[in-house]
Amino acid sequence: MNKMTAITTVAALMLASAAPALAGDAQTRSAPTPQRVVMMCDATPATVSAFRREHGQRPVFVTADQVLSARATGQQWSAPRCMTAREHGRLVQAMSSYAAAR
Repeated sequence: MNKMTAITTVAALMLASAAPALAGDAQTRSAPTPQRVVMMCDATPATVSAFRREHGQRPVFVTADQVLSARATGQQWSAPRCMTAREHGRLVQAMSSYAAAR
C-alpha cells in the first residue's frame, strides 16, 4: 500500500462515516453509529473548538499502535479519533509493511 492509497483509505473511511448525515436521516445523526475513523488533527485551540462543535467532545489523540490494535480487535468509537501528522506517517508505514508482507 503506497502513501496515496493510505490517504485514500483514510478519506474513504471519513466519507463512509458521513454517509448517514448526507442521507438526511435525523435519527441517525442524533445517535452516532460506532466507527473506527481517524483524522489528522493538531492540538490548537481552534482545532479543539471545531472538533468539539462537530463531534460533541474534545478530540482524543491516538497513536499508530493504538489504531492498529483497535483494527485487530474490532474496537469502534462513537466519535472519530485524532492523530498527529507524525503518527499518521507511522500508521501509513506500518500499513504499507503489512500489505507488503501479504
